[in-house]
Amino acid sequence: MSQKLTQEDEGIGSRIRSNPRPALVWVFGALVLLAPEFGAIVHLITGAIPGIGAVDLPTLLSRELISNQGYQLPNGSWEGTFLGLSAAAAWTVRVVLIYAYAFAWLGWLWYGYLTFRRNYRFADWTPTDDRIDRLRDHRWGQFGFVVVFAFVMFAMFAPALGPTTLESNIVDPYSHEVTYYDDEVGEVATASVGTANLASQSQGTPDENYGLWSYDEYDRFHPAGTITNGKDMFTFLVYGARISLFIALSSTLLAGGIALVLGLITAYYKGLADLVTVVASDAFASIPFLLLLIMLSVVLSDTWIANVYNGALLLVFIFGLFFWPGYWRTIRGPAFQTVENEWIDAAKSYGQAPFTLMRKHIAPYVVSYLLIYASLGLGGIIITTAALSYLGLGITAPTPEWGRLVNLGQQYVPTVSWHISIIPGLAIVLVVTGFNALGDGIRDAIDPESEGSTEGGAAAAGGGG
Repeated sequence: MSQKLTQEDEGIGSRIRSNPRPALVWVFGALVLLAPEFGAIVHLITGAIPGIGAVDLPTLLSRELISNQGYQLPNGSWEGTFLGLSAAAAWTVRVVLIYAYAFAWLGWLWYGYLTFRRNYRFADWTPTDDRIDRLRDHRWGQFGFVVVFAFVMFAMFAPALGPTTLESNIVDPYSHEVTYYDDEVGEVATASVGTANLASQSQGTPDENYGLWSYDEYDRFHPAGTITNGKDMFTFLVYGARISLFIALSSTLLAGGIALVLGLITAYYKGLADLVTVVASDAFASIPFLLLLIMLSVVLSDTWIANVYNGALLLVFIFGLFFWPGYWRTIRGPAFQTVENEWIDAAKSYGQAPFTLMRKHIAPYVVSYLLIYASLGLGGIIITTAALSYLGLGITAPTPEWGRLVNLGQQYVPTVSWHISIIPGLAIVLVVTGFNALGDGIRDAIDPESEGSTEGGAAAAGGGG
């Protein structure tokens, strides 16, 4: 027994040294997965060091190596694309490899958890094991996880997933050129991307439309077609996903952080601290959020904060400051219940500082409730951001945002250019449904007694403002 207690007191480092093989296999797996993207890591690190400049090295999944930009000769062959494949085939190969790579990392993380559980953890069972097992059996939650994971990868790998780049397609098309085979003169020619965009507009008529899985006159491939000004819509979608994800995650972290701090303080000190927080929470909740959001977006549109990330940072602060009351009310009850436990009195009697007591003995019991509410509210933030962009507020042009696409193409919905509005609209519905499904799965995994309740839907609605 004494020997067992001695081993349990050892740190994770000692346990790994006594049985290094599983950990080494896991680390080797990470090195293998890092190798294809080593150039991207070097580029990121060197770019962040002043005076050195970003160092460019080839990476396996880059658009330079698996290029879909080239032109087709009269005999049907392709020049400039990966292995001479058609632009569509080369782009498909790159997308498949990127998602295979992402799922390989996911498998590596799962293997790491199992390795720790089987080889380096003394306890045969923990409550977390049951939660993970419940989530694994939750089909609706699994659907949400797959959708959310695909969406996150969509945003993370946006520069490689797009058939063209943000800079050449949207930001500064007249400073970049496209090479194509000119059938009229019978030779290879060049044109600015801006000129090519003008000839590739989707305006709702059969003569002016480039729909799903189409090529334009400059041999450029458009998986999701083009928009009204001829720009590639898939590139617009992947970068729009990136900014939506940034706003949703950042504002949720801000609101959740405020709620957690206030929840711990009010539960520990009660009295005046709780009363002041209740009044402040009710005051924020009584404000018509959507109207205030529109007003702040207009009033602050000419200030410095509206220029940071094209208005994304402003939305993060607004969402964070007005969503914390809902989060705080979610954890207030569990925090008050936790404080009443005997182990809290025991910790106080040993002279433990309030900050340490809140961090070690109260926070772990309320974070799970915060996680449930936050996961259900992410979809609501994405919808609200898209709604603002649809109204011409929020994210400023030309930064891509899905709501602006819906606005651009709404008059073409009954025409052959229906894809401009319908595709981003369906994407918003799918992503929000995925976040809500994942939130339901997390809720049922953490608190199985709540399974089938409608509180999650209410939470999602609240998150959406």
